[in-house]
Amino acid sequence: MKIAETGVKRESGYLYYLDKQGDVSRVVMARGGGRHARTRPEKVARAGVKREDGFLYFIDKSGDVCRTKMARRGGGTRKARRAPGRRTTARKTTARAKKTTRRGATARRRAARTTRRR
Repeated sequence: MKIAETGVKRESGYLYYLDKQGDVSRVVMARGGGRHARTRPEKVARAGVKREDGFLYFIDKSGDVCRTKMARRGGGTRKARRAPGRRTTARKTTARAKKTTRRGATARRRAARTTRRR
């Protein structure tokens, strides 16, 4: 959906976007590795667009300001989220038991290595 007709002519090597004031700006693209000198964005055209929530604003091929409805994850019906509650003690003990077995296994491997070396 076109919001404002600016007719900006694009140059390669620049990123064109709608800035906070609702105008079309551009900045030099970062290419390749390493550090780049930070350049200031320059205003290309005044559009004075007022943004609305839930829309993505962009500059189209003809250089005009357009918007589209933002895609949201899921799309369908939302599942009711369970309220965060306390975990049961059974989970805590199993997690603790797993940790101790891991530690025991590591200690056994170390002991086996030292005996093999001798």
